[in-house]
Amino acid sequence: MKRAKGNAEMPFLDHLEELRTRLIWMAVAVLTLSVAGFFIVTELDVIGLLKRPITPLVPEGMLLFTSPTEPMTVTLKLSFVIGFVLALPIVVYHVWAFLSPALFEREKKVLVPALMGAFVLFLLGVAMAYFMVLPLALRFLLGFQTEALAPIITIGEYLRFATRLILAFGVIFELPLVTLLLSLLGIINAGTLRKYRRHAIVGVSVLSALLTPADVGTMIMMMVPLLLLYEVSILLVAAVDRRRLLGSSPQPIAD
Repeated sequence: MKRAKGNAEMPFLDHLEELRTRLIWMAVAVLTLSVAGFFIVTELDVIGLLKRPITPLVPEGMLLFTSPTEPMTVTLKLSFVIGFVLALPIVVYHVWAFLSPALFEREKKVLVPALMGAFVLFLLGVAMAYFMVLPLALRFLLGFQTEALAPIITIGEYLRFATRLILAFGVIFELPLVTLLLSLLGIINAGTLRKYRRHAIVGVSVLSALLTPADVGTMIMMMVPLLLLYEVSILLVAAVDRRRLLGSSPQPIAD
């Protein structure tokens, strides 16, 4: 198996110079597209879209702010996030252009479909969080102790809560892809995943507690998909193991 020529044979200082150049291009792309993100946020009512899950649960469907600068701060933060999302193809291109000359051909063939799969899985996780988990979590949290307490929700705190939850689900949906890649590279197998299933349950519990707000309901809503994704990962890796075993088995000799 041959490794592609290019960056792998460059002097170390040339590597650093190329890395610096590509980082500058990525930063310029993110900052430039963040300007476009500002117009998207203000013209397409992105804040209204993000607050839709909580709108039926707060008085008059309005979120508050406690500082004169908070509306502008929230808008700028969302503009940067949208700018980063729009710049992802450029960022991925520069990362790929920097790393690909040092990769084996087998690694290249695995990595390209993996990037596409990662994007699809991330979108699935985000969609599940936005349409299912976030509304359920909000109903549970805002329906607790309502006889004695009344909610005063600020836009900054809500967006921090919502974006953290949505991004967390986008990230955890990458679990099957990560395990599949590790299996294709020969690092893990289905037996390993089954052996450490109990350890995985503990790890999933800790991860859910760290990635979600401090309430049991939301934590459970993340734990269940994570455990299901872990089981799906075992099935995928087992399929890869069977295919590898069939590929390495001796072929019958023709008469």
